[in-house]
Amino acid sequence: MENEKILKEVEEKSAHEKSGWGMLVVVILCFIAAIVVFAIGAAGMDRNGALGALVAVGIVLFLVALVLACGFKTLQPNESYVFTLFGKYYGSLKRDGFFWVNPFCSTVNPARAMMGTNRKLSLKAMTLNNEKQKVNDEEGNPIEISVVVIWRIVNTARAVFNVDNYMAYLSTQCDAAIRQVARQYPYDVSSNGDEKSLRGSAQEVADILRGEIQERADMAGIEILEARISHLAYAPEIAAAMLQRQQASAIIAARQKIVEGAVSMVKMALDKLSDEQIVDLDDERKAQMVSNLLVVLCGNKDAQPIVNSGSIY
Repeated sequence: MENEKILKEVEEKSAHEKSGWGMLVVVILCFIAAIVVFAIGAAGMDRNGALGALVAVGIVLFLVALVLACGFKTLQPNESYVFTLFGKYYGSLKRDGFFWVNPFCSTVNPARAMMGTNRKLSLKAMTLNNEKQKVNDEEGNPIEISVVVIWRIVNTARAVFNVDNYMAYLSTQCDAAIRQVARQYPYDVSSNGDEKSLRGSAQEVADILRGEIQERADMAGIEILEARISHLAYAPEIAAAMLQRQQASAIIAARQKIVEGAVSMVKMALDKLSDEQIVDLDDERKAQMVSNLLVVLCGNKDAQPIVNSGSIY
């Protein structure tokens, strides 16, 4: 509980920055004054010992100007600095432009090694592609799944101070969220097709996944703009068996459609013959006709016609 209280106290605030152009004029004047004072002191030091003190004053002015020059910072749009002053959070600078801050402030970016950037924090939308994971779906089938997450930093203080490395933290939380979501749904819909699945309900699963990751990323000051499944497949050890099951299900469904269509065509033929009184068939002849039509309509190969030259009775 005490740790949580400490984390909540580190809230984002604006750094006490000044216009860089105004301070640039001050620094230039300090450099000029240091050079002039040093030159006057050095020229008159042999004739008047009192003028020798001007040399020390010139050196001090030069050092002061040099220290002040270390406070200039330049920011482009969607970039930020996080400053600390002697170990304490000093503030964040998120406006683009040319600024001057306390030269004794140091900038912090714990993820600069992973991102390959300097000490600036990027506020741009970034993409995280996690590696494929092997998890079990709701039915216990091992599957391979990976996600792509579009995110950005909205609270620089939380991103820097609440977690050790916000990039690694986000990657870990994405892995945990995808494992939790994958266990709640089957890979594919069942035979009745009245439930959500990872493959058939992509938008619903993406919305739930985004909410799960956002809930975990709030502590790091990160906003999740979008989260989607980028790879979804059965694990290699069961992929062949699942493919055969899918093929069998597809064949059964196709056969069911064929049989339903054949039965409706036979019924239509019998009703047509009966309504128009083309021929009067007894039950035995109707059964024979139904059998022949079903064989022709449901067969895999084309039926060979046989001409009946005699009577059917």
